[in-house]
Amino acid sequence: MDVVAYGVVTDERPLLEKAFDGRHRLRCLDLVLDRDTAATAAGCAVVCSSVNDVLDEEVLTTLAGGGTRLVTQRATGYNNIDLDAARKLGLSVARVSHYSPHSVAEFAWALALAVNRRVPRAVTRTRDFDFRLNGLMGRDFHGRTAGILGTGKIGAAFARIAAGFGMRLLGSDIAENPECLALGMEYVDRDRLFTESDLISLHLPLLPDTYHVVDGDALRRMKDDAILINTSRGGLMDAHALVETLREGRLDGVGLDVYEEEAGVFFFDRSLDVVTDDTLARLMTFRNVLVSSHQAYFTHDAVEQIVRATAANVEDHLAGRTGENVLVPPPAPSAPR
Repeated sequence: MDVVAYGVVTDERPLLEKAFDGRHRLRCLDLVLDRDTAATAAGCAVVCSSVNDVLDEEVLTTLAGGGTRLVTQRATGYNNIDLDAARKLGLSVARVSHYSPHSVAEFAWALALAVNRRVPRAVTRTRDFDFRLNGLMGRDFHGRTAGILGTGKIGAAFARIAAGFGMRLLGSDIAENPECLALGMEYVDRDRLFTESDLISLHLPLLPDTYHVVDGDALRRMKDDAILINTSRGGLMDAHALVETLREGRLDGVGLDVYEEEAGVFFFDRSLDVVTDDTLARLMTFRNVLVSSHQAYFTHDAVEQIVRATAANVEDHLAGRTGENVLVPPPAPSAPR
């Protein structure tokens, strides 16, 4: 069977090839899958998509017309896929429902520590042999309050690390996680979490109810010296409102691994291009803002789990099996007349 994978980065490719282990004819592309590139999947029964691909009705129609029967996304999120259109076109859709939560939680903490202790600024200075400490003072996390929006597997892993720092834990989610309760977490409403937290980390899925959960009102409720971290989905945060908050001199530090308009920018070299996204360009000018390119998941352990699950999704599809990774099952066979 012919399988084509889009958005494959250099370090991921050998793990993806090992996961398929020659069972199918695998083609790895570094292209983004969208209306301009969808025709390259012609003749491939399986498409392995990435989180920045655009799988709207037009793209899915092209894929189905070219013989694709399964789209399996190498990610947990799937808001880039029109599931209703896939269902109408008879396409099966799968994802990776979970992988190492430690990869994202640990990176969220890497961002929090880096902005708190001014690590990027310190490194830039010392490379110029400037060893002054002016402007590099941070704060202890010990004894302060961590607010965690979303306390699933990743949020819980973040909470365990926060507990290790000796922080007070506040959580907000539709259901309380017993593991977080055992750590001493107090579940509160979002407004109270924004108001009382010294460090806020986002670990929510992107849904209509969570879109721009960090908006202008939420930012106004936050402490002037709070630290804000987002390693989940860019759409959770109103980036324009964040810029305005930072322009007012508020927030001690911001760490962003995701951005609402990251498609077509993250994962690519845009160093020679004219920056047309004024909001992203403005964010990059603040010395207390650290932006990374959606790499929180990117550990050997997590990527290996992701590609193994992706290969398993293909085998399950061929065998007619459905499980927790299936978002749209294959169409039921027509009854004989």
